[in-house]
Amino acid sequence: MKLIILDRDGVINFDSAQFIKAPEEWKPIPGSLEAIARLSQMGYRVVVATNQSGVGRGLFDMATLNAIHDKMMKAVSAAGGRIDAIFICPHTAEQHCACRKPKPGMFREIAERFNADLKGVPAVGDSLRDLLAGLDLGVRPMLVLTGKGTKTVADPNVPPNTPVFTDLAAAVTALASGGGTA
Repeated sequence: MKLIILDRDGVINFDSAQFIKAPEEWKPIPGSLEAIARLSQMGYRVVVATNQSGVGRGLFDMATLNAIHDKMMKAVSAAGGRIDAIFICPHTAEQHCACRKPKPGMFREIAERFNADLKGVPAVGDSLRDLLAGLDLGVRPMLVLTGKGTKTVADPNVPPNTPVFTDLAAAVTALASGGGTA
């Protein structure tokens, strides 16, 4: 089974410092839906792993988050793709949970749910916490310059040899060519 893990905000859709708090605020980054469709066509199981502390902060509830994800799933489906699962962390940093990226809790849950070894599994993100979350499990981080990516690329804590791509579409093109390296 081929598996890929994607962050949501800043990778699939435009990010917002004020959080994505309603379905109408969720807007896909150009090319991201088609990139997910391409991943599906390439035989990947597409999993989204996303911190959603807006729930823990009381900015929106789980019903609203589910409506946002329903919109995303329908948009991906309309483009010919599929998201196989969405894993969320609803906690704030102050709650010190095990699932909030950069901690590996969501990635451990993905491995368990899919009965998969995550060694070598690509994990695409735009922030340092996305890149660090699965390292202990052997994931292969990939950085996109959308979202927070242009700031993240300059961070000295980015794991060595992390390939950098303009956006998710470019990362998928690299995977399609057998790469995943810049």
